[in-house]
Amino acid sequence: MTKKTTTGTQAKKPERARPMRVLWFTWEFPPLIAGGLSMACYGMVKALLKQGVEIDLVIPTREEVYFPLRTPEDADTLPVEWLDEDRRDEADFDELTTIDERMDAIGVSDPGDPYDDGQDNTEAMQYYIAHITRDFADYANDFEDVWENLSTYLEGDEEIFRKVQQYTLRAERFAEKLNYDAIHAHDWLCYTAGMIAKKMSGKPLVTHIHATEFDRAGGAGNERVHRIEFAGMTYADTVLAVSRYTAEMIISRYRVDTGKIRIVHNAFFITDELKNNVRRIFDGTTILFLGRITLQKGPEYFLEVARRVLRKHPEARFIVAGSGDMARKITHQSARMGLRNRFLFAGFLNRLEVEHIVKASDIYMLPSISEPFGIAPLEAMAYGVTAVISKQSGVSEVVTNAYKLDFWDIGGMVHTINRLIENPEECREMGRKGMEEVHTIQWYDASTKIREAYEELVG
Repeated sequence: MTKKTTTGTQAKKPERARPMRVLWFTWEFPPLIAGGLSMACYGMVKALLKQGVEIDLVIPTREEVYFPLRTPEDADTLPVEWLDEDRRDEADFDELTTIDERMDAIGVSDPGDPYDDGQDNTEAMQYYIAHITRDFADYANDFEDVWENLSTYLEGDEEIFRKVQQYTLRAERFAEKLNYDAIHAHDWLCYTAGMIAKKMSGKPLVTHIHATEFDRAGGAGNERVHRIEFAGMTYADTVLAVSRYTAEMIISRYRVDTGKIRIVHNAFFITDELKNNVRRIFDGTTILFLGRITLQKGPEYFLEVARRVLRKHPEARFIVAGSGDMARKITHQSARMGLRNRFLFAGFLNRLEVEHIVKASDIYMLPSISEPFGIAPLEAMAYGVTAVISKQSGVSEVVTNAYKLDFWDIGGMVHTINRLIENPEECREMGRKGMEEVHTIQWYDASTKIREAYEELVG
């Protein structure tokens, strides 16, 4: 086929009839909060909407709904559209006045259980994947090996895999009914949904890697998750990594094509209320661990630092805020060490409680073994809290005014914390500098890179 050319004047691109629209698959979005992914997606969406990109947001819900986000305010009000209008009428949805009532009606009030059927969808997934692979055999033949065993990676009656099965099975309906230009899927939980949407629509797929299974497990981890991560990043047209640390990880461990990797560092969404209503909980220096209590986050290192610091400064208080599979172990270890009320557990906190406890702290610690980014330190620094972070974290690539140590350097961490306790002016000064720095790290820059990635694919 001969390509048409123009002479004398440059060919003009047809104008887009509407703004760019992206089908977003994410496992978390406020008020559905389980970790840092929720607030990261919120910041990205809010900034993208300000740049004129429209988002059709899909999160795990009991009802088949999505959120058509068209203005920055929509990220807070979350307008809801139902795929089945009859279900909307049955639920008397239009009669509900508050966002909490609406979220409860569609099934996002309990972030631990967005689906209520509890069914194992493995058989349905096997049939569905075979069906879609057969019907679209002529599309992207280079990736047939990626699809060949995809349903087997989702097998199992574990709760999380049942939910991913259900989420993936719904992706076809969203892909068929909605009108969009590109697809954006976040982490392995949503990769298969994004792959289905690309297969159905032929639209370009962006996969966003916030953490790999190597990060979460601190080692080999779950092979099925690895294979889903590999499939999602292989089948994607562009892969967004939250740091150089993560980019190097997916190149070395997953052999992802370097030509389609883009590094987009996270940021933190700043509000005017950040410095207001600071209320202390303890008189002594308060050191905070905020995050999932899992191997990846290094809670055992935090505990050992606390044990050594408290020998010299018994007036200090260490707080662990969060939940996770190591919570019981850390609780028992702290009891055996006799730390008593000097090492406290706050449990899982909602958004308002997180703000209160961060404001009441002097030092934030992130001793992660492997942290693709780590958005919590930015949040702490935004409140003027001094950050002591692991060098093995993506956030260490973007901040200067924080103390950075290897996660295994317990002696160095103890020395740093003791010095900050004994020199409160130094602690406050680093907190002030950190706060000023974080206010320059805005989602606008990150969202610009994301928008440009979309435009590169859409043309």
